[in-house]
Amino acid sequence: MTKKTDDPDSDFTNLIRHIQESRGIDFRGYKRTSLERRIRRRMEEVGCDSFAAYHAFLEAHPQEFIDLLNTVLINVTSFFRDNEAWEVMRREVVPRILERKGEKGQIRIWSVGCASGEEPYSLAMMFAEALGTADFCRRVKIYATDLDDAALNTARHATYAPRDVESVPEPLLERYFERTNNHYVFQRELRKCVIFGRHNVVSDAPISRIDLLICRNLLIYLEADTQGVVLPRLHYALVNDGFLFLGKAETQLARSRMFEPVDLKSRIFAKVPQEWRRTPGGSLSLASDTSGSRANQHARLLESIVDSSSTGYLAVNAEGVLVFANTHARRLFEVEETDIGRPFHDLTISYRPTELRSRIEEVRNSGRMVRIEHQSFSRAGSEPVRLTIEVAPLYSRDGKAFATLLSFFDTSRIYLLQQEIEAAQESLETTIEELQSSNEELETTNEELQSTNEELETTNEELQSTNEELETMNEELRSTNEELEVANEEMRRQSEEASEYRRYSESILRSIDVGIIVLDENLTVQSWNRWSENVWGLRNEEVAGEVFLDLDIGLPVQRLRRPLHEILTTQTPADPVEMEAMDRRGRRITCRIRLSPLLYDNRAARGAVLIIEDVTERARSDAFVAYLGRIVGQSLNEVYFLDAATFNFQLVNKGAEDKLGYSLDALRQIALHDLMPEIDAAAFGRLVGPLLSGDKAEIVLETSIERPDQSVRPVELCMQYFGEEQPPILVAMAHDVTERQRIGLDESRAESTPG
Repeated sequence: MTKKTDDPDSDFTNLIRHIQESRGIDFRGYKRTSLERRIRRRMEEVGCDSFAAYHAFLEAHPQEFIDLLNTVLINVTSFFRDNEAWEVMRREVVPRILERKGEKGQIRIWSVGCASGEEPYSLAMMFAEALGTADFCRRVKIYATDLDDAALNTARHATYAPRDVESVPEPLLERYFERTNNHYVFQRELRKCVIFGRHNVVSDAPISRIDLLICRNLLIYLEADTQGVVLPRLHYALVNDGFLFLGKAETQLARSRMFEPVDLKSRIFAKVPQEWRRTPGGSLSLASDTSGSRANQHARLLESIVDSSSTGYLAVNAEGVLVFANTHARRLFEVEETDIGRPFHDLTISYRPTELRSRIEEVRNSGRMVRIEHQSFSRAGSEPVRLTIEVAPLYSRDGKAFATLLSFFDTSRIYLLQQEIEAAQESLETTIEELQSSNEELETTNEELQSTNEELETTNEELQSTNEELETMNEELRSTNEELEVANEEMRRQSEEASEYRRYSESILRSIDVGIIVLDENLTVQSWNRWSENVWGLRNEEVAGEVFLDLDIGLPVQRLRRPLHEILTTQTPADPVEMEAMDRRGRRITCRIRLSPLLYDNRAARGAVLIIEDVTERARSDAFVAYLGRIVGQSLNEVYFLDAATFNFQLVNKGAEDKLGYSLDALRQIALHDLMPEIDAAAFGRLVGPLLSGDKAEIVLETSIERPDQSVRPVELCMQYFGEEQPPILVAMAHDVTERQRIGLDESRAESTPG
C-alpha cells in the first residue's frame, strides 16, 4: 500500500519510482515541469486530485499504465515529417553515405524514439529508392527503438490506416505498401531489415557503428544535464563522418564541439571525430582435433572434456526424455543417475531457474538456437548465481535434429562487471561533462584540470573499449532475438488459437451425454470422452494409443471389426447397430452404436468415429408400449381414436371393429355421431365442447350405437381429450350396457310384482 504523505514533491518522486519499478521506464532525465504537466493531465481524466491518489489508482488498475505512457511519451510522428528536411536528407546526406560505403559496404541506421514506426519506414523507402530493393535488403540494417512497448508492437505490424499514409508520395505508396481491406501494410522485404527494440537512450548503452542517427523531438523533453549525457552517447554511436538528424525545435548542438552543422535549418549535423581512438579487440582461436584416434578413445576424450567443463550440459531427446547430463550439470542442478531416462518435464530443472519446456519446443519448431541471458539461480546454502542458457538443436550426420542441447554458463562475473561498467561509465561521463564545462570558462587557468581530464579520458577509453566489445555482442544477440520474436510471435498466436480450439473441442466431447470414441486408420484409440470413462471404467490416458479391438471392456468390440474395416474402405457411414453390453458396475445395458468415417477436408478416411448411446430404458419403454398396444388392440372392450376436429374414426381396436360391424377402412369415413341415432352433429359438438376446451377432464354418457344391420345397442361412452399430442386426439371407450339394462328391468319388474 502506498504511504500517504502531505509533501507533493515526495508523492511525485514516489510515483515516478513506482512507474520505473513496475514498467522499467526511467523518467529521471525528463524535464520535471513537462513530465508533471502531462501526468496531471492524465490525473484529471481519471478523477485523481493528488499524486498519492493517482499512485494508488495505478496500483489498483495496472491497465492505466498504457494510457499514462501514451500521454507522457507523446508518440506524435508521421511519414516524412517536415518534408523539406527529408528532402535535404535525400539530396545531401544519402549520397555522401553511399559514396563513403562504396558498392558493398554495410549501412547501419538508428531511429531513436521511433514511436509507431513511420520514421524508420520512411528511412527504408528513402534508401530503397537510392539503392534498389535488392541492394537495400542486402546492405542496410535499420535499428528502431522506443520506450513504449505498445507503440513498438504497432510498428512491428506495420499496418496503417489511410489517414496515416496521406503524407507518403503516391509513387512510394504504390511501390512499398500493400492495400488490405481498409489498411496499408508496409512491404515485407523492407520490413525485415527494420529491427525494433525497447531502449532508453538516457540509461541504456547506445548501439555503435551507426552511419545515420535520427533523434527527432526527443532532446527537447530532457533536462539540460540529461541532454549533456545523451549527446556524448549519440556521438559515440556514430562512426566518424556519421550524420545526426534532429527535430526542428532542437537547438542543443548550436555550440557543441562534438557535431558540426550540415544544414542548420533542417537540423542535420555531422560527427566531429575525437582525437582518441579505441584499440582493436582480440581474437579467439580453437585448436583442431587430432583425426587418428580410435573411436573408443575419442569417446573417452569427449566424455572427459565434457565432464571437466565448467559449463553444465543437459541433452533432451525428441521424446522429451533427459538422456545426458555432465558432471557439472548434475552437481549444479542436483540431477541423479536415476533421473537419466526420465521425462524432462518431471524434473525441477525444466522450470527452474526459468521455464525451459517451451524453449525446447520453440527450438525444435524453428531449428534455431535460443539464448536466455543472466537468469538468477540459487541453491540452499550457496550464493545466488547468474546463468546464461543456450538451447540448441543437435543434428545427426543425415542433417536431422535428434536431440536438444541445453548449455548453462555461469555469467555471474560478467553480469556484475556489466553492472559495474555501466555505473562507472555513467559516473565518468558525468565527470567528463563537468570538467569540459569548467574548461570552457577557465581555459587560461585550467591546465592542471585538463591534465587530470586527459587521464580520466584515457581510463574511460579503456573501459569503453571493453564495454564496446560487450555491447557489440549484445547488439548482435538483440538483433537475432528481434528477428526470432517477429517469427515466434506469429507462431505463438497460432499455437494459442490451436490450443484454445483443442480445449473447446475437448470440452464439447466431455459434455456430450453419449460415448464418443475416435480411432485412427489403424483402429488405435485417439480420443475417449467422459461418458466412455464412466460406463466402461477406463480413463482416457489408459486407452489412448491402444488398439480398440483389443480392449477388454463390457462391449463385445470384436463384433465391430467388419463394420469398422468397411467404413475405412468405403468411406461411408455404417448402419446403426444395437448390442447387449455390461457396464463397469455389472449392469446389463443395450447400446446403439453409430459408426462414421473420420474425414479430413473431404479426403480419404483418416480413421473412424464411434457414437455409443445407452438405449436400455428406451428399448424397455418401446417394448412396453408395443406390449400395451397388443393388449389394447386385442381387447374385447371398444376403444375409438377420433379426430378432434371432425370426430371421424382414426383408429379402433379389434373389439370395436367386431361390435360396430364395420371394417377400419369403412370407419375412417364415418364420424362417431353418425352412428348415434339419438344425437346429431351439432348436439355432439356441444356435448364434447367442455372436454376440448379443457373445462372437463372426461365425459361419460349413455347413448345408442347403430350397426350396419339397423340394430341398435345401448352403450356407456367414456371420452377423454389428449390435446398435447401431435396431432391432438379424442379417445372414447365404449361399454355395451344391454345386459345391465336387462338386469335392471328384471329387478324393477320383480319389485312391482305383489308378494
